[in-house]
Amino acid sequence: QVQLVESGGGLVQAGGSLRLSCAASGRTFSTYAVGWFRQAPGKEREFVAGITWSGGRTLYADSVKSRFTVSRDNAKNTAYLQANSLKPEDTAIYYCAAALFLRNTDTGYDYWGQGTQVTVSS
Repeated sequence: QVQLVESGGGLVQAGGSLRLSCAASGRTFSTYAVGWFRQAPGKEREFVAGITWSGGRTLYADSVKSRFTVSRDNAKNTAYLQANSLKPEDTAIYYCAAALFLRNTDTGYDYWGQGTQVTVSS
């Protein structure tokens, strides 16, 4: 069992940055891949970025590639999403999720956090 709690969201101007954190409880966190997803009002949830259990491989949605960076610190049971050069279209609730295998869809992600709101003003 893994419990996830996101933090770090907020209101930022376009061009600004935020660092989202995903704190996990449970001894097995280091064996799970972590995915970051987001859902904007009226839109479906979409994959943003993900990282394997070891941190050796990452995936990014085209819309955030070169602007966002996913990382993790297994000693701290925490994953991160560094979001730079934010745009108004990045406004959404951001969720982290854990899965046995890294995927760029929400299939297989068995554990989810409650989400953190990111709002980017123009």
